[in-house]
Amino acid sequence: MSTDLTQRVQTAKAAGPVVATPAELDEALIREIAKGNQLAMRTLFLRHQVRVYRFILRMVRDRGMAEDVLSEAFLDVWRRADRFEGRSAASTWILSIARHKALTALRRQPIGALDGGDALLDVADPARDPEAEMRKNENETILRRCLNALSAEHGEMIDLVYYQQKSINEIAEILGIPVNTVKTRMFYARKRLGMLLEAAGLEHSRV
Repeated sequence: MSTDLTQRVQTAKAAGPVVATPAELDEALIREIAKGNQLAMRTLFLRHQVRVYRFILRMVRDRGMAEDVLSEAFLDVWRRADRFEGRSAASTWILSIARHKALTALRRQPIGALDGGDALLDVADPARDPEAEMRKNENETILRRCLNALSAEHGEMIDLVYYQQKSINEIAEILGIPVNTVKTRMFYARKRLGMLLEAAGLEHSRV
């Protein structure tokens, strides 16, 4: 073994094991899913199910429909894993699929058939203590009502930025709209939410 190669091997050993980022792990899982690995599919589902479900629920405003759309979306992920090219984050790709499925489900629904109520944001996260999940303080109630009062378009923007933590470019890809349109929608969504919170007696900075 050459001296240069020996030094590189020693350096790699000294650096310790390489830890994959969440994005890299998702990409690795999708590559395995493309090979038919069911364990990889289950792992990817467990990593993203809560966030994707909340995103779908905000769109369809019906728990039963949201669960159906979630299943359809991940079934599509299973079927289309070999088409994932890695040009965007896996989570962005999954949300794009989920959004398309949700819009398709909404088009099948009679007008006025859906009632959001307090279902939005009231989704149990399996990682949280069930008792803590049941305890709702006044601020959470006010925030939920204000978010429910947003238009579907504005609610979607708030969800993608603050909960899904997507960048402007990623949101543009998910929604299939220009970056400038995303910025405009985000500006008005924030403004509208701020007005609702102020009217409800809750400062935006406290949320």
